[in-house]
Amino acid sequence: MEKQSDSIFSLQFWLLCISSLVFFCSFNMLIPELPDYLSSLGGADYKGLIISLFTVTAGLSRPFSGRLTDRIGRVPVMAFGSLVCFVCGFFYPIVVTVFPFLFLRLIHGFSTGFKPTGTAAYIADIVPIHRRGEAMGMHGTMSSLGMAFGPALGSWIADTFSMNVLFYVSSMFALISIAILYNMKETLPKNQQEKFSLNSLKITKEDVFDRKVLPAAIVVFLTYFGYGAVATLTPDLSKSIGLHNKGFYFMVFTIASLFIRVVAGKFSDKNGRIDVIRWGCFALIISMILTAYADNIYMFVIGAVVFGISSGILSPILQAWTIDLCDEHNRGRALATMYISLETAIGLGAFLSAKIYQNQIERMKYAFLGMGFFAVLAMIYLYSGTIRQMKAAS
Repeated sequence: MEKQSDSIFSLQFWLLCISSLVFFCSFNMLIPELPDYLSSLGGADYKGLIISLFTVTAGLSRPFSGRLTDRIGRVPVMAFGSLVCFVCGFFYPIVVTVFPFLFLRLIHGFSTGFKPTGTAAYIADIVPIHRRGEAMGMHGTMSSLGMAFGPALGSWIADTFSMNVLFYVSSMFALISIAILYNMKETLPKNQQEKFSLNSLKITKEDVFDRKVLPAAIVVFLTYFGYGAVATLTPDLSKSIGLHNKGFYFMVFTIASLFIRVVAGKFSDKNGRIDVIRWGCFALIISMILTAYADNIYMFVIGAVVFGISSGILSPILQAWTIDLCDEHNRGRALATMYISLETAIGLGAFLSAKIYQNQIERMKYAFLGMGFFAVLAMIYLYSGTIRQMKAAS
């Protein structure tokens, strides 16, 4: 394992951050344009599946990526995730009917099933425990830059050039991510590394679920329904209030998250994770209400900013909390458990919000309010007896 120093600002850490920035930019630049693109193929009724299918394979692949992260290595798992993005970008222009497109979305989901799992384990390997929340926040800031500018850049490329150019640019960003990872040092100890074989893919019950991280997984599940709604509905919401760039909401909320990630992570390192996560849940609830009633650009932007604040708090601290709860030698499995919860919630949130919306703008508010209800359940859980017992034990 990479020797930890008291600093988080090593060359390896910054290389990882840049790799994540271009990776998240690669697939997020497609998101705001895909609903209209699918509609142009005759699949307007399947908009909810754009995100849902992506998250299905992302979730299903987590036990495999977690197992491989703990046995084969962090870097190969990350590289495979970026490779999937690279390949899919070249296939999108070829598929010109609805169901092949949806199948490709299913395949594309393997990218986020692998890359973030290896990344989080790598960060945990190279940063000191008492700065883990801060490191996750810093890395999340770089990832958020990709999430912020990717959608806006994607919409600009599609409007200025074409969708095919957008798909190819997405592939090029993924290729840059792979090139950076190629120069990174593996942190899994050599005595724990195995050569890849078919046996490496044999999944047991223990590989699917890590009981020790159940509290974090529950909160992750309940707080990511809202992201599924945002990814699915905000492109249509943007058009309804007169915004031409359908990636604007993404850009606003991810920029807003930049200013809170590192501060929240550092605060949680000193004062505990749970209290800070509660504030993130509260911000998420407010953001869903604001976005539900956004009928002008001002309310739209305020809703996006508050959603960004919630995301900036929840994302890095929930990752850090997951790593806190798990055994060191099972970090890949623990992170896979957390990400399965995340992908399941995003997929269900996308599917349910699209079902409620039904391409009728007057129904959109019910979709956002419905997804906000799950954040209320997360808040209730965080004040439950189970969490109080955990705090007392710690």
